[in-house]
Amino acid sequence: MASGSGSNFEAVAKSIECGNLNAKIAVLIHNKPDIQAIERARKRNIPTVFLDHRNYPTREDLDRAIVAALQAHQVECVVMAGWMRVITQVLIDAFVDRVINIHPSLLPSFPGIRSIEQALAAKVKITGCTVHLVSLEVDSGPILVQSAVPVLPEDTAETLHARIQIQEHIILPQAIEILAQRLFHL
Repeated sequence: MASGSGSNFEAVAKSIECGNLNAKIAVLIHNKPDIQAIERARKRNIPTVFLDHRNYPTREDLDRAIVAALQAHQVECVVMAGWMRVITQVLIDAFVDRVINIHPSLLPSFPGIRSIEQALAAKVKITGCTVHLVSLEVDSGPILVQSAVPVLPEDTAETLHARIQIQEHIILPQAIEILAQRLFHL
């Protein structure tokens, strides 16, 4: 599931293509019509499903549509890779302990939106990224993998984000492998 450029989608796809991750991307679900992630999926002949969140009266209605799309594509695990919507118990219940999210901070520090800006404002010396199991409370589920990134004195939100993204691209495939091993005893 993605809402933006799809760089984490791309990292997972490349990890699969080079044999470092034994997985298959069944579908890309997106909630914005013209995001770069769509083109990344199309280049690999991966189906895409557009679900405009504005067309659903409640978050639960959107999640029911997401669950239906995921089930139609026989998805076993869900990866929220830049999905910028809060999900509900509907999605969590449909994929118990099988939904993961990547977040650009060392959780539990700086959950929610603008975590990089929060880290800079707090003047921390180290931040990073976290892949965690999704729970109802935003960015609070059990942590699967983290990676630390130093905050440099000259950092801006853009430069720090770029360095964090490098680590995201490393740990997201690792977290998917950890989840698969837990679920399927690989």
